[in-house]
Amino acid sequence: MPKMKSVKAAVKRFRVKKSGKVKRGTAFRSHILTKQDAATRREQNSPKYLSKTDAANVKEMIV
Repeated sequence: MPKMKSVKAAVKRFRVKKSGKVKRGTAFRSHILTKQDAATRREQNSPKYLSKTDAANVKEMIV
């Protein structure tokens, strides 16, 4: 049997932390941030994690 390949798009977008949580990026962070209010920009700086069901699917893609 050949080895299972990981999904490269998922590898680039997600990181699995030591706790087992899957960290993800935030949308609307690339450019033209002046239109957003300060509270939105501060909220986007905080780390975001996937839900348990989504995390299980992503872990399967990464490994």
